[in-house]
Order: sequence, then structure tokens, then C-alpha cells
Amino acid sequence: MKQTIKDIDVNGKRVLLRVDFNVPLDENGVITDATRINMELPTIKYLLMHNASLVICSHLGRPDGEVNKKYSLFPVAKYLVKELVGRVFFANDCIGEDVENKAKSLKPGEVLLLENVRFHKEEEENDPVFASKLAKLADIYINDAFGTAHRKHASTYGVAKLLPSAVGFLMGKEITAIKGVIDNPERPLVAILGGAKVSDKIPLLNNFVNKCDTLLIGGGMAFTFLKANGVKVGSSLVDDEKIEVAKEILAKAKERGVKVVLPVDYLCSKEFSPNAKGVRVKGDIPEGLQGLDIGKTTIKIFLKEIKNANSIIWNGPLGVFEFKGFAKGTTEIAKAIIKFKGKAIVGGGDSVAAINKVGDTASIYHVSSGGGASLKLMSGESLPCVEIISNK
Repeated sequence: MKQTIKDIDVNGKRVLLRVDFNVPLDENGVITDATRINMELPTIKYLLMHNASLVICSHLGRPDGEVNKKYSLFPVAKYLVKELVGRVFFANDCIGEDVENKAKSLKPGEVLLLENVRFHKEEEENDPVFASKLAKLADIYINDAFGTAHRKHASTYGVAKLLPSAVGFLMGKEITAIKGVIDNPERPLVAILGGAKVSDKIPLLNNFVNKCDTLLIGGGMAFTFLKANGVKVGSSLVDDEKIEVAKEILAKAKERGVKVVLPVDYLCSKEFSPNAKGVRVKGDIPEGLQGLDIGKTTIKIFLKEIKNANSIIWNGPLGVFEFKGFAKGTTEIAKAIIKFKGKAIVGGGDSVAAINKVGDTASIYHVSSGGGASLKLMSGESLPCVEIISNK
């Protein structure tokens, strides 16, 4: 078991807290969605209440190792000042003598937010010298950045080698929720998988075939499975190199008694465009048409399976939901999950974006804050930035 925030004495200590403040900003540098910051507030407030002084670090965007004010964390500092009633200071860098002096001068209950760690190329290189400079800022390291837990970067992995470490509340919640539903679900467990390519989801598919009772497959990846089953898919997206993999997964599912549900009808178009006109096709898709969403009969079949479930995992949209005319499949599934009374896990950036568009997600058991990290965890793989954390 990994050490958690409650297992470590932070009283009078300086804590380096790695968070995921990778929030969207408009062209004026105003935060347009503060969800990721708000999700971190319980960890931040707990540490401050327990008499710690807090040095917070994060990345924002992809500045590619160069200083770019477009990706500055200063707007986040302004937001935190309001939430924490003015106890927040901002450093114009994340390492160096000035930052060290600011960190050392912190009093218990005060916060220093560092500038974007990705302004230094050494961050993503997991450079040990850069990690040691970050480690100099604190006595204890806490990682609460679930969204980056699958990447070995200096601030997520390197620092944990150098300081006593623990996971924060958000990280702990993510791991407990996702692993709990996958490893010990209330059955039947229904997995809904979408997205574009089979190749992106092979570990996930192999894990779900071992864990689930029913597997609903939509999105672009469904056409690889349909083609593997001998269905004509027209000009639809297909991973031709993964057709044999799809056949193996279908055979494994049959052997284990896992029900696999593939689309029986589709909303198709001649062109891939936001203004494309949809044509409903049942069965084989003619040449020149490509499937861009699941059809109304498939939606009904999927909804029936959801209704009969006690646990649900959803990863990946069921169609090109960014195009208004091809969003119905994803939208209807999202609505059903919002109403679902059992334990539902929603993971993956597109799935989370889709369900947030549809309505209030407060009733859902768990909406993951990390795309790649949740995919790895759902696939049964370990997260290196969790594995490196000190054991209890």
C-alpha cells in the first residue's frame, strides 16, 4: 500500500505538491473551466489546516521547454488567491535561488505557486538535476496529479525518489474508484468502448474481456470488429492491421462467456465534415459511405444493456460527437449514465468532455480527471508515478 496524505506528518513542514492545473484559458488568459483546480482544493486545504507551508507545481499546455507567457500559471495563482483568501504567492520560475528563498520564507498556512514546470525541457526529460532542484524546495513530496501519473517526468517521478512521499486525495480517489469497479464490481459489469482506433485500446480490450460481463463497442473502432465479423463497412475507418487482433478478442470473449455487442445500424455520410448529411444504414455499408455514429436501433440496444447493468465503465465516444449531426449516440449514452443508479466510471478525455456537455455529472460515481492515466489503470497496468511513492 502506498503512503497517503493522512499517513504523513506535515505539521510545520514544507510540502511540494504536484497537481494538474492544466486548465483551459481564453485568449485573454482567463480560466474558462476551473474544474481541475477545484478538484485539488480538498488536498490543498487539508495540508494548510495541518500547519504545512505549501509549494505547488504543475504544468499547463505544451510550451515545449521554452518560456511562453501564453502558458503561464499566473491566472491560476489569481484564482487560488480568491479560494484561499489571499495566502498565495507566485514565483516567476520553478527552480533557482529566488524560488528557493521564497519557499524558505513561507509560513505555515501559506502557498507558493511555481511557474509552469514545462518551461524547462528538463521536466519532460525527467532530468535528475532538475528534479533535485525541485526537491530542494521542500521536506515532503505529495503527488496529486493523476492526469500525469503515467508519465515519468521530473516533477511527477524524479522528485519522488528524493523526498518522503505520499499520494493526495484526488490521486487516491481515482485509483480506489477505478480499480474498485474493475476488480470488484457489482455485476453485471458493462463496459462501453468507443473512440477511433483499436490499436489505442488493445490492452483495455484484453483487460475488459477478462473482467466484464458485457462489452458494447461503438465509435470508429467498431468497424474493425465488424469487418472481422464479415460485415461490409464501406469507407468507414478501419484498422486493417488489427483485424486479426479483433478476431482474437471476439474469440476470447466467446470462450469466457462475455457478451460483445456491436452496432447493427449506423449514421453514415459521404464526407467527413461538420456539415455532412447523415444517412441511416442497417447491416452492410455501401462503398462511398462512412459510418460516423451508431444508429437508432443500436442506441436502443446499448441503452437496454445499460439499464440491466449494476456497474458501468465508459471510455471513448460512440461517434464523431464533435459534429452536431453525429452526436446522438454519444449524447444518449451520456444521458443514460448520468441517470444510472449503480457505480459508473467515465474515463478518457473525449468521454468526459462529451458527458460534461450533456448535463450535471454530480450523480455519477466517478468521472476521471485523467485521460491517458485512466486508460492505463483501466487496462490493468500500473502507473509509474504511483509505484515510486513511498510505501506505508
